[in-house]
Amino acid sequence: MDVLAEQADWVVRYQGGANAGHTVHIGDKSFILHQIPSGILHPGVRCAIGNGVVMDPETLFTEVDELVADGVDVEGRLYVSERAHLVMPYHKLVDKASAASKAIGTTGRGIGPAYEDKVARRGVRVLDLRNSGRLRELVTAGVERANAQLERSGADVRASVEHTMQVLESLAPRLLGLAEDVGLCVHRAIKGGAAVLLEGAQGSLLDIDHGTYPFVTSSNTTVGGAATGVGISPMALNAALGVVKAYTTRVGNGPLPTELEEPLHSHVRQLGHEFGATTGRPRRCGWFDGVVVKYAARVNGLTGLAITKLDVLDTLDELAVCTGYKVGGDVYTEFPADLALLEQAEPIYEWFPGWKQSTQGARSLSDLPPAARAYLDRLEQLCEAPIAFVSVGTRRDQIISLKA
Repeated sequence: MDVLAEQADWVVRYQGGANAGHTVHIGDKSFILHQIPSGILHPGVRCAIGNGVVMDPETLFTEVDELVADGVDVEGRLYVSERAHLVMPYHKLVDKASAASKAIGTTGRGIGPAYEDKVARRGVRVLDLRNSGRLRELVTAGVERANAQLERSGADVRASVEHTMQVLESLAPRLLGLAEDVGLCVHRAIKGGAAVLLEGAQGSLLDIDHGTYPFVTSSNTTVGGAATGVGISPMALNAALGVVKAYTTRVGNGPLPTELEEPLHSHVRQLGHEFGATTGRPRRCGWFDGVVVKYAARVNGLTGLAITKLDVLDTLDELAVCTGYKVGGDVYTEFPADLALLEQAEPIYEWFPGWKQSTQGARSLSDLPPAARAYLDRLEQLCEAPIAFVSVGTRRDQIISLKA
């Protein structure tokens, strides 16, 4: 996303919340962005948080202040949709106390409870900060619901109306200074010929409708949610790039048919530094799942793939790619919706020789070892989407562009 953002005039987040953790390496500095779009690291690029995001104002301004301290100019470049819903302090208390959230493996950042209130038409939006009386009514009702849930869950903590109001009132002037009709801003930018990049927060299999339900997030992470989450017409979208690793990872619980066995599992995790940028939790690692990525390419209408972390596989003797699932006597080459079926799925693998040499210095496709090129060719064929980019390291200059 960071590389694409350099070519954009606007970068807009369309869903999720502070549960995202996008790490960008620039020189000897690393930036972890939770809510602010990655375009903020490119001078002159305007960034916006769309209405489809549930935003935590406390962590937003912590992130802003950290960027400013690191020399990033944010002034006049960041906008927040006045329609965006807020993650309240009581949402985070409920999320951390919820047994269901723990079973699903959420980050405990209040994302799910905030989306629940949004769908139930009782949430607090950025624009509500303009009316203190209305705000207090919403907060009072929210605190009462939250405390009832906390009591039922056996938690010792309780939410407070006064504490919540103090937090919101202290942040309101700063937040309202960023508030805009983001959909209108982006619409006008597109009409004016601007290049606009829409950025999601989680992968396709975490989509509330199309993911591995119930082990999903609370929003539409797929391209279908992009226009809605920004406030523009779906007809304005003209390309969709899917970002996928050269192997498979998953954070938290849920099916992962290609999950590696030890000691290879821990070895790949260490090679890829597979630990959550938001939570620090170790990610689960598996072989590349062609069934999953072909499904993602279909539901998103992908016009290209960006294959990342190819270099993580440099030292492996052999590699496997999943081409289908076997369940009993049946073979599935399309991704099934039934979680019980997925939990029984035995991956069908094709095996490839490793290239056993570093790819980190490659700057063109021809620089890659023949075995690495053969591996990528097979991924492209299986996923039914052309590969547009390949990354062979964490730096901006370690991106190979395959576009004509």
